[in-house]
Amino acid sequence: MELHRQEVPRNPRTEPPQRVPELRPPLLGDWFIYLSVIVLIAGFVAITAFELGQPLRAPLVMWPAILAAALLVPISADAALRTWRSAFAWLPVDRGRGLFRFVWAAALASIMLGAMGFIVYLLWQ
Repeated sequence: MELHRQEVPRNPRTEPPQRVPELRPPLLGDWFIYLSVIVLIAGFVAITAFELGQPLRAPLVMWPAILAAALLVPISADAALRTWRSAFAWLPVDRGRGLFRFVWAAALASIMLGAMGFIVYLLWQ
């Protein structure tokens, strides 16, 4: 006996689609994940050393923190750009979801700016 999967019928007038296809691929592509792992590990090392009593200027705290923040800048920029693009894709489909993505893009841009400010603070304190 063979089973055929059937799509669950939905009413396109009352329910918006779950996804809007992305027309342009992200800039970082698959590197997004690998860079995020490096940020996670470097952040873990810096925060653990700082919590164990190392000063902020200690190399074990400062250099992993600079590495993590420096990689967080392009990651956040890429995510903000993708979110910004998806907001415009969602506006004609579901205005609420599109506007919400603008808020996420602003949050990601503020993370990027905060990471840049943190790098400047660490290097010139």
